[in-house]
Amino acid sequence: MNEFKSIDDVLDFAISAEQEAVDFYNQLAENSKTEDMRFVFASFAQEEINHKARLTQIKQEGSFKVEPKEIQDLKISDYIADVQITPNMSYQEALIVAMGKEKAAFKLYYDLAKRAENEGMRDVFISLAQEESKHKLRFEIEYDEYVLREN
Repeated sequence: MNEFKSIDDVLDFAISAEQEAVDFYNQLAENSKTEDMRFVFASFAQEEINHKARLTQIKQEGSFKVEPKEIQDLKISDYIADVQITPNMSYQEALIVAMGKEKAAFKLYYDLAKRAENEGMRDVFISLAQEESKHKLRFEIEYDEYVLREN
């Protein structure tokens, strides 16, 4: 696990993680078999771009506010087997991978918040964990609406 010596280290790490998410969702969009799937994943990539911009702004301005929020968890990803990333993934498989990635990111930031050495770092990690939790919820809702209800 990375060792963070400052809030800038935390933000650099988070900005890099957001860029990885942008790349991941753009790759899913490129490999999508239908225009609908392409649009969904391109919009997820855009959302990650917005999060990266927000983190960059926080880093530049040197301040941020954390507004603790309770994010609903449908726990769908807790009951779904992992899926390998392949160029020919179905929409269902892509959603499963995305839920898993967001869940892992949430756990990482939550664990880092518990281990943070000061309140500023803790607040940054909590904010990032909340964002990842919202992403996971969005994918769980998508999965519920377009996979579970069709089966």
